[in-house]
Amino acid sequence: MRHFVLVALGATLWGCWSLFLRPAGLSGIQSAFLSMALLSLPAPFVLRREAWRDRRATLALVILGFSDAANCALFFGGVQRGPVAVAVLTHYLAPLLTALCAPWILRERRSPRALLAAPLTLAGLALLLDVHRGGLADPWTALLGGGSALFFMANVLASKEASRAYSPLAITALHAPIAVLALLVVFGRDALPPAIDARLLVASCGVLLCGFVANLLFYAGLRRIPTATASALTYLEPLTAAFVGVLVFGESLGPLGILGGLVVLGSGVWVASEPRARESAQGQDAPAPTGTG
Repeated sequence: MRHFVLVALGATLWGCWSLFLRPAGLSGIQSAFLSMALLSLPAPFVLRREAWRDRRATLALVILGFSDAANCALFFGGVQRGPVAVAVLTHYLAPLLTALCAPWILRERRSPRALLAAPLTLAGLALLLDVHRGGLADPWTALLGGGSALFFMANVLASKEASRAYSPLAITALHAPIAVLALLVVFGRDALPPAIDARLLVASCGVLLCGFVANLLFYAGLRRIPTATASALTYLEPLTAAFVGVLVFGESLGPLGILGGLVVLGSGVWVASEPRARESAQGQDAPAPTGTG
């Protein structure tokens, strides 16, 4: 259960980004660039020659860098275009896609609860975001959000595969420089944050807590639980973000939103409590820890 808690804590911290990014006032792309740049700082200290010998894990790490950059670019593009509810909801098709693809790509045992919980949590998320008010007036927003879901699915699968040879710290730090370069190539100077000031310091604190610490927790837990289960628990991110909006920024959350939040949380707990002790004890749910960071 400890590894489920680690993944849940990581996803919850991801949902706290608005506590730092709204006061900072940076654009979405600038925030993404700053996050990846700061996450890159430990990279020289986690390079290990032994890990590079696992070519499959190293390739997964490279794929993670590009997919994370694409995930950020598409998701923030959808949020900027709006409605935000449509962008977020379509982005969170990712756990459903991951639950369906993980058995084929990673040869993991299918999780019946994860497959059932994915559409349930998506329905709960629709209630939580009150999506019927936003509608699909702009199909491009949905396409951008759905595209980011595909790359976020790639993030989860690549992270799982990279954990064959890389520690959570190494995965976090080593994929980030690739993402930074990708963002610079696509967005150029628009990706660069302003000179050092109070806004940049506030955003940097958010990166350390909601980026660095959250990623370490998520990757540490991901190594020991099935990918489909971990992806279902990532629904805690939008759930947390919604409650932060209510408690901190005064946004409204009606009865349907509360019901949706309970569905999301209940589904995640249900998936996490799925019996698999015997299989885990035999080490079949995840590769043995070989991290060198």
